Amino acid sequence: MSSGFLALLAFTPILLAGVLLIGLRWPARRAMPLVYLVSAAIALFGWDMSVNRVLASTLQGLIVTLGLLWIIFGAILLLNTLKHSGGITAIRAGFTTISPDRRIQAIIIAWLFGCFIEGASGFGTPAAIAAPLLVAIGFPSMAAVLMGMLVQSTPVSFGAVGTPIIVGVSTGLDHAAIGEQLAASGSSWEAYLQLITSQVAIIHALVGTVMPLVMVIMLVRFFGRDKSWRAVFEVLPFALFAGVSVTIPYMLTGILLGPEFPALMGGLVGLAVVTTAARFGFLVPKTTWDFAPREQWPAQWMGSIEMKLEDLTARPMSSFRAWLPYLLVGLILVISRVFPEVTALFKSISFGATDLLGEAGISAGVQPLYLPGGILVMVVLMTFFLHRMQLRDLGKAAKESGGVLLSAGFVLLFTVPMVRILINSGVNAADLPSMPIVMARYVADSVGGIYPLFAPAIGALGAFLAGSNTVSNMMFSQFQFGVASNLGLSTALVVAAQAIGAAAGNMIAIHNVVAASATVGLLGREGTTLRRTVWPTLYYVLATGLIALFAVYVLNVSDPLLAG
Repeated sequence: MSSGFLALLAFTPILLAGVLLIGLRWPARRAMPLVYLVSAAIALFGWDMSVNRVLASTLQGLIVTLGLLWIIFGAILLLNTLKHSGGITAIRAGFTTISPDRRIQAIIIAWLFGCFIEGASGFGTPAAIAAPLLVAIGFPSMAAVLMGMLVQSTPVSFGAVGTPIIVGVSTGLDHAAIGEQLAASGSSWEAYLQLITSQVAIIHALVGTVMPLVMVIMLVRFFGRDKSWRAVFEVLPFALFAGVSVTIPYMLTGILLGPEFPALMGGLVGLAVVTTAARFGFLVPKTTWDFAPREQWPAQWMGSIEMKLEDLTARPMSSFRAWLPYLLVGLILVISRVFPEVTALFKSISFGATDLLGEAGISAGVQPLYLPGGILVMVVLMTFFLHRMQLRDLGKAAKESGGVLLSAGFVLLFTVPMVRILINSGVNAADLPSMPIVMARYVADSVGGIYPLFAPAIGALGAFLAGSNTVSNMMFSQFQFGVASNLGLSTALVVAAQAIGAAAGNMIAIHNVVAASATVGLLGREGTTLRRTVWPTLYYVLATGLIALFAVYVLNVSDPLLAG
């Protein structure tokens, strides 16, 4: 078979998902079972994978799905616990005191708080936490999901305390061979990884500063009463201020300290600076922007977890005590990722298996305490005492949260196994590379010297498939390195473009959309969200590619560490 036909065959599941979800507006619960079956058929008959390997990949996907559902459950449970404790009422009032303007609230919760949570935990957690919080303070469910998805861009490369770089890029590259080359030129692996980290931080800062403005544009244009551009221009100075308040400390931390803390520090510094500025009215628009009254909202905006004012417990509570559970989530996430002893303790309970069904390299496990879901549930138990709740209220919260998992679980049962089949397709009787690698090679062979323009798109493709920057980096970093080396381009820069594109791809990752939608009861409308998130994803990928081209051909950026 020709490389073009193979690439088309490999691309078919993605194309089918796009046509069904975005073009035909099928709900994911109808589309993804069909996409899974088509993927399995292509693996069996086009790639000549064994039935056993397809089944092992499916089983691996199901185990990964358990972890995702655990995170979703924890996020919804915390929200419902705060609803019944009176915490949401106080949080809602607190945001009104900072600013009643929905544009400002979206920037503070989705962009600033979301960046911090991404830095602490990653893996789709910001949307799962930010979306229900936005719903709780009066946002339409669809708007809340959209805002939660858009933050899964700039901070993601350094999410989960740098996991996409430390694990994704490091394990995705041929450490031994590159290490020898570096040693021969008088450099080291650590210096090379730091060079990649610095370039990722700088380019993200350049591209990501406008993301709060993009959020406002999407909010106003899709959910505004009159969809006025004036409402966008009014908040332009504040949005850019919120952007640089995150990206400047983010960039400096990446350059000076490495990959662990840029998103954390950017989010933390940004929260402190921007919320203080907003309280004093700095750059805040004089006119307050809000949605139309709830009774005028279209039905498709509404999820099944709508929090009306009359539903919320009105117990008196200070703003600090109301926010304390979310602060504890951030604190425990950081402690569990930074201190090795604590990490080992949290990882000590683990369920899973290696070499599933005897297939080498196909392994999966769930670490219920270490996953953000476990930490969210821990904080729920703390909240029970901190907010002096009744046991019946906690029971109501658990019952409401458990019901949401059934719909989300059904979709993810097909989505994640489909992804694992594609990724694991590199072991086959036809001796073909895996489907994602075939797609990537075809693109590289087709475009030649302008390849840096397309490198981020390949990273985004990996994240679209896997729903993970880390997995995309593991799949494609060595491939990107090889293409750059063959074309005589800066390998560090092209790998950095891969990592940035993979971060942007999280905005269109199907199971991230499903997970975020589940937390606000919006399952069945994933295609609508994807049709909107694809535009900021294209902006991010194109802007990154243009910067990479400029760096190679105008600034003459090369690999000084590999010069020997």
